[in-house]
Amino acid sequence: MTINVAVNGYGVIGKRVADAVRAMPDMELVGVADVATDWRVRTAAGLGIDVFTAAQDAGTAMQAVGVPVAGTLGDLLDQVEVVVDTTPKKVAATNLQAYRAARVKAVFQGGESHATTGHSFVAQANYATALGRDTTRVVSCNTTSIVRVLGALQDADLLARARGVLIRRATDPGESHQGGVMNTVVPEASIPSHQGPDARTVLPDLDVVTMAAKAAHTQTHNHYWTLQLTRPASREEVLDALRAAPRIAFIRMADGLTALNTTVELMRDLGRPRGDMWEVALWEDVLTVEGDEVYLTYQVYNEAIVVPETIDAIRALAGTVADGAISIAMTDEVLGMRREFLPDAVRATAD
Repeated sequence: MTINVAVNGYGVIGKRVADAVRAMPDMELVGVADVATDWRVRTAAGLGIDVFTAAQDAGTAMQAVGVPVAGTLGDLLDQVEVVVDTTPKKVAATNLQAYRAARVKAVFQGGESHATTGHSFVAQANYATALGRDTTRVVSCNTTSIVRVLGALQDADLLARARGVLIRRATDPGESHQGGVMNTVVPEASIPSHQGPDARTVLPDLDVVTMAAKAAHTQTHNHYWTLQLTRPASREEVLDALRAAPRIAFIRMADGLTALNTTVELMRDLGRPRGDMWEVALWEDVLTVEGDEVYLTYQVYNEAIVVPETIDAIRALAGTVADGAISIAMTDEVLGMRREFLPDAVRATAD
């Protein structure tokens, strides 16, 4: 069965989700909806994507700049089974009634609250509970990474509790001209930061506390974790638990990947679209185990990490793939996701 999909909002996440949907053999992107008339929407039209207006008064403005308008958001919803809402934070929740009226299943993003949908989603953790639902919410980039990494250790019965510090990027690269943190670091005003409680909407039994700060850079987030294990374990046992989970890829300082920008550059060299990294990039040679404690650090590419989760959420809501592991494997194969970014031969040379 082919799932007909709409994307409402063609911004940082929306354009990536649209491309991923177009790449999936079991999905059809019917169109995207937006209210903008700038280069982003014009690019979508240039790529042959049907553009719909998400507001009545936006259609005339779109046509005035040469964007063919295929219809309204309502027209688009009439043609699909699932809509992915990637509109700005707080806007998406106002669209929920329209989706319900159209009897269309809806995937929201992490900027909305858990209460909006009553279900938060990370594929490896709770795919089964999303099957056939009308709505779900793919959690934020940082929360997705937390569930992937800590969930892997929890699944191996190794994790007792986790305490993490998150260094967040100031703004997305494409919006850095509009303002952001400069020449400083801004701690979040409360502990825990919202990511820890958000992770518990997916993994309710997770003992986690997060602290966060926003720093003066635009390329990706960086996490530092101190983990208490359920028992003393070897370093290799911890690494094996992480290797067993999907969407975690190992990088190494020894390979010259010593900073956030070096991994971003590697993604470009690998030919990733837009330089995207969908995996959590975990520094293998930094990870340290001392008895029942683990210390590790990893990188989160905030513009892309939720894209594969969104694809899996579409299948779960549509009910076309019942097994989460199968959906994850399908998505990862099409996108070209990896467990190791550098081939073994390259690693051996670096050693």
